[in-house]
Amino acid sequence: MQFLFYCLFVVGIVAADQITKLLVLQHIPLYTQVEAIPGLFHLTYVQNTGAAFSSFEGMRWLFVGLFAVMTVLILVEYFKKRMPFTTLERWCIAAIYGGGLGNVIDRVRLGYVVDMIEVDFINFPVFNVADCFITCGCILLIIHMAFFNKEFWKEETK
Repeated sequence: MQFLFYCLFVVGIVAADQITKLLVLQHIPLYTQVEAIPGLFHLTYVQNTGAAFSSFEGMRWLFVGLFAVMTVLILVEYFKKRMPFTTLERWCIAAIYGGGLGNVIDRVRLGYVVDMIEVDFINFPVFNVADCFITCGCILLIIHMAFFNKEFWKEETK
């Protein structure tokens, strides 16, 4: 039953990501800025053919392949060889997966990822809703595993 909730969470992330990207594609011309919250962020439609900070540009099938491998690893871990992840860590993994799936859908469908959120208070690349879930999920997962999940780091004694 818990796996169903993780799947619904992933579907919600993908839906939020794809809806925002669809709205951007329909209403904001490429490289045009639209003020959202002054001093905080604005929307700028950009097409990203790479990964974070446009690294690995044009390597669409590498990302799709890595995502497929990640999918298999998650399914094997969950159904065959359960690792000592906490419930919070599993939610973080679902957030990372949902964000990754949102971006993979763009890569396969469009050949690029639609990015649109540009923050005003720091110099940072344009990103999207999926990237937010990936980043927040990764940060929370790392912090929780490093400081709160001592069980994960214990060596098995035989």
